[in-house]
Amino acid sequence: MRRKTFDALLTSAGFVLAIVLVAAGGLLLWAHNFVDNQVHSQLAAQQIFFPKAGSDSLNDPAVKPYLFKYAGLQLVTGAQAEVYANHFIAVHINEMAGGKTYSQLSAESLANPNDSKLAGQVQTVFRGETLRGLLLNAYAFGKMGQIALFAAISVFAGAGVLLILSLLGYAHLRRVPVDAEVMPKLMSAVPRTA
Repeated sequence: MRRKTFDALLTSAGFVLAIVLVAAGGLLLWAHNFVDNQVHSQLAAQQIFFPKAGSDSLNDPAVKPYLFKYAGLQLVTGAQAEVYANHFIAVHINEMAGGKTYSQLSAESLANPNDSKLAGQVQTVFRGETLRGLLLNAYAFGKMGQIALFAAISVFAGAGVLLILSLLGYAHLRRVPVDAEVMPKLMSAVPRTA
């Protein structure tokens, strides 16, 4: 195969791949922005605020190290949702339920249908676990949006490298002699047919 033809094919393939990567990076960037906006707007609509600095809620050693940096702020990001769910709601549910899960409390309540205090506790734990689950979903989507951003940056960097290599390939293509072969020694060993 002629060297000029081989170089032209390889360089053009790199250029096409760079265009595909730019398109993929654009889609990943769009995905990041979409997820980030959705998580922010959905969480902001809930009007959840972290306890204010100095409040009794932040004095609990199981809560303070995680929530202190967000004291008084509105919960609007996936990372904040994860902290609030796992280090505020979960701590209070665990304290209220004595370490029992919703299913354990529910089974006890079904076994004691006349215990209204236990039934109320089951409802409170159910609501808390539901809110906790919703917040953790927001955290998961926020994390996926963050991964999409990192992937977009990587893809754009790869597209940039391919574009530079393709431009260098096109510059090199002009200097290759027309009659040069790709692997001349190997090609000379192959018998030619007329």
